[in-house]
Amino acid sequence: MRGGRTGSTVVVIAMLLAAFATPAFSQAPADESKRGSAPGDDVSALKQMVAEQQKQIEALRSTVNAMRQKLDQAGNNSLAAWGQAGSVGEVASTTPVIPKSAEKSENASETLAVAVPLGIPAAHPAPKEGDEASPLQFRIGSAYVTPVGFMDFTSVFRSHDGASSIGTNFASIPYGNIYQTNLSEFRLSMQNSRVGFRVDADVKGAHVIGYMESDFLGNNPGNVEVSSNSNTMRSRLYWVDVRKNKWEILGGQTWSLLTPGRSGISPLPGDIFFTQNIDVNYQLGLFWGRIPELRFVYHPSKKAAIAFAVESPEQYAGGSAGGGLVTFPSALATAYAGELNTGGNTFGVPNVAPDFIVKLALDPSKKFHFEVGGIERNFKVWNPTNSNTYSAAGGGGFVNLNFELFKGFRLLTNNFISDGGGRYIFGQAPDLIAHADGSISLIHASSTVSGFEYTNKNSLFYAYYGGLYVGRNMAIDTDGKPVGYGFTGAGAGQNRAIQEGTFGFNQTLWKDAKWGAINLMGQYSYLTRNPWYVASGQPSNASVNMVFFNLRYSLPGSAPTLGK
Repeated sequence: MRGGRTGSTVVVIAMLLAAFATPAFSQAPADESKRGSAPGDDVSALKQMVAEQQKQIEALRSTVNAMRQKLDQAGNNSLAAWGQAGSVGEVASTTPVIPKSAEKSENASETLAVAVPLGIPAAHPAPKEGDEASPLQFRIGSAYVTPVGFMDFTSVFRSHDGASSIGTNFASIPYGNIYQTNLSEFRLSMQNSRVGFRVDADVKGAHVIGYMESDFLGNNPGNVEVSSNSNTMRSRLYWVDVRKNKWEILGGQTWSLLTPGRSGISPLPGDIFFTQNIDVNYQLGLFWGRIPELRFVYHPSKKAAIAFAVESPEQYAGGSAGGGLVTFPSALATAYAGELNTGGNTFGVPNVAPDFIVKLALDPSKKFHFEVGGIERNFKVWNPTNSNTYSAAGGGGFVNLNFELFKGFRLLTNNFISDGGGRYIFGQAPDLIAHADGSISLIHASSTVSGFEYTNKNSLFYAYYGGLYVGRNMAIDTDGKPVGYGFTGAGAGQNRAIQEGTFGFNQTLWKDAKWGAINLMGQYSYLTRNPWYVASGQPSNASVNMVFFNLRYSLPGSAPTLGK
């Protein structure tokens, strides 16, 4: 900015010199006409001309000083205006990534942790002479674009081979006397590294946020681990949110409205609860989704919000990673495997209607957050053996709470109960079974994640318990054999209960507003699952110990802040 002012000052001085010099030089012809006069007259005339030029120089100097002051004032005002341009009011949420008492990244490992306040530029002081501006954002027109992301280096050790890279297949951990239960697993990965951006702009009295993020946990070829780990990029979030006064509308792929929140009702990663776990599949028992959604939110005050969402559906009959599939009647095994998602038919499922979700969130203070809501789901299938169509309606409800017990220490609990809601518990339970005549019946599934988070300056410690229960639902096929889920003789993948205990830490090793931050994270988890049917000679459950470590460099604007 100082260089710009100097250049402008030089141009102004040059123009003024030219203007003042013209009258002085215009006197030359008049002087030429006096060449025949006496020498004393010439000296007097010359002294008079020099005196007049001296007055002009003094006037020029005063004008330049005045204009320099105006330029300095204008430059400072432009910097102040630039700093205020992003202060555009509240949209979605300005809450940083850690719950209220100590801000942290979206999740110790999973977060995009953008948590950039809506008034982004205002958070940075005007640069001083000799300073380099922090590379937090750039401007295109009236919109501010903030790059977000981090680079992760993750290691994981499992006491049994889970065959699942850095994300755990909770419902399919090894069971029985097979090679996976007799061999451990160790992996290194960069797949959870994140790239993305956020855009903020004011448009006709409304504030608009655009948000995009991707990672490298996409569907990889079978030989990706051999010579070159060319991990596949995948989309995570891509949405636009518009808020004007008390109303807000969002469209795109976002965290499901069903996902627990940390504060208010917001699509920003820093306001979503999905634990601090390094495991990219989070904590067993967490109910969530990142799916296409159209959302409407009304904010009657800063302490309350109510929302309604229409979300992309999927009628689901699988388990985790192919385990725990529903057993269909023999005559319908092929047909219903195409009409219901069993984990491998991508976009082939004929969903009858979207899922409908409502949520009420209350934040009477920064120390307390409460939310309650429900979901409605609809299912429909066609039986080719009798040409009949069968449908069912289900859904569930959730109650979530987190509050600060004392400074830095926050207790939390998130609870979900449903008939036909297994899809939202990370697909750990199927939604329904089929009877011999083709009619469908919904499966009861419920889950919880409860625990605490404690922050102290640059350190965060956490512990959670996660639990899932899948109800038994069975029918009799035309040949008299049982079908469905949880019947006697069912496969070991049809789980009755899965539980996980976790504790971990997140330590900021270095942080700078210009250059970002480096964090070291650790996690230990003990996971166990119990199938509905235990065959003779088989163990009553399966279990695994898991240890994660993660080293992260976060870009400026994405760096976690663990304490105030």
